[in-house]
Amino acid sequence: MAQGVEEWYKQMPIITRSYLTAAVVTTVGCSLDIISPYSLYLNPTLVVKQHQYWRLVTNFLYFRKMDLDFMFHMFFLARYCKLLEENSFRGKTADFLYMLLFGATVLTDIVLLGGMIPYLSASFAKIIFLSNSLTFMMVYVWSKQNPYIHMSFLGLFTFTAAYLPWVLLGFSVLVGASPWVDLLGMIAGHAYYFLSDVYPRMTNRRPLKTPSFLKALFADEPVVVARPENVRFAAAPFDEIHQD
Repeated sequence: MAQGVEEWYKQMPIITRSYLTAAVVTTVGCSLDIISPYSLYLNPTLVVKQHQYWRLVTNFLYFRKMDLDFMFHMFFLARYCKLLEENSFRGKTADFLYMLLFGATVLTDIVLLGGMIPYLSASFAKIIFLSNSLTFMMVYVWSKQNPYIHMSFLGLFTFTAAYLPWVLLGFSVLVGASPWVDLLGMIAGHAYYFLSDVYPRMTNRRPLKTPSFLKALFADEPVVVARPENVRFAAAPFDEIHQD
C-alpha cells in the first residue's frame, strides 16, 4: 500500500504535487505546534506596516485543524487540481500556475475590499485563511470546463458536473459551515472562466495572458489528450450543437 501511495504521489503533475505537499506540511506543522497559525493568517495591517508579505501566500496553505473537513478539502485539492493540470492545462504548466495566482489575487482583493464595506466588514474580518476558497475555485473552473460529466453525490442522487459547486455549497450549508468561503471560490472561479473562456469568444481578445517570465520557468511539454475511462457525458444542449 505504501508503494501505491508513493507511485500516486510521484505521478502527480508538478504544481498539484507542490501545492498539496505545502498544504499538508503546513497544516501538520501547525497541528504539532511546530508552526504557529498566527504567523500565517492574512492580516493587511501586518503586511503593509510590518512588511510581512509572506502572509499573502501562507494563508493559502493552512487548512485549519486536521479533521474530516481537512481530509475532505485535501481530496478535492488532489483530485480537481490534478484533473485541471493533467487535462485542461496539459502541457501548459505556466498557464495553470497563472490561474492559481490570478485566483489568489482575486480572493485577497475581495477580502480586503469587503473589509471596508459597512455591514459586511465584520463577516470579511473573520476570513483570515483562503485555502478552502482557492480549492473551491479549482472545483468551479473544472465544472465549467467539463459541464456534461455525470456525477453522484454520496450515492444519493446524480447530476452533471456543471452543478457540482452548487451541490457542494448546499452541503456546506447543511453541515453548518459558512457559505462565504465557498461563495468566494465561486466568484474567483467565475472571474477566471469568464476572462479566459467566455470573453475571448465574444471579442476575440484575451485579457489574461501568462507573463513570459512564468513561461520561462517551465519547458514546453508535448500535449497528449486521452479520454478517461468509465466516464459518462450528458448530451450537449441543442443550441450548443447547432450554434455554428
